[in-house]
Amino acid sequence: MSITTTLTACVRFVKASPSRLGPFSLIDLSLFLALIIAAALGYKYSFLLLPRADLNLAPVAGCDLHTQACPVDMPGGGRIELSITPHPIRVLKPLQVNATMTGIAVNKLEIDFSGVDMDMGYNRQVLVSDGNGHYAGETMLPVCITGRMAWRLSLIIETDRQRIAVPFVFETPGR
Repeated sequence: MSITTTLTACVRFVKASPSRLGPFSLIDLSLFLALIIAAALGYKYSFLLLPRADLNLAPVAGCDLHTQACPVDMPGGGRIELSITPHPIRVLKPLQVNATMTGIAVNKLEIDFSGVDMDMGYNRQVLVSDGNGHYAGETMLPVCITGRMAWRLSLIIETDRQRIAVPFVFETPGR
């Protein structure tokens, strides 16, 4: 049932039986409708905050972003190579993120940093294409008051057919 259908049904009910609704019932109905609308809008726009994807790959193992670029062979073909400089990766320092895509038609490429064990807020950056399969952007990791921090970098790839999330896990030392 769509929001429009629900709202239309509620309006018809109120118009058909105004004598059944007291002053508190009308307020209750208004609050209920506002809650339904807020929930529907939250669901519709949740993708802006959460890296929702059609295909979530397993975290890339055996590669240390602190020392090298990490290659990933994609299911169905294609290859990604992700690097972050300077080495080692530090918090509160400008970081250059580079990704090279081979065999994948990408419409949009984003990186999303999240804490593995702690919510660190919204940390997403769009990488800009040079037109030859190379994407780059600059970002900065926020500081964690506990010192060492385990991070999950999700490379979010939008193609014509799907959104793919490729996670990389790394740790940063305390400040």
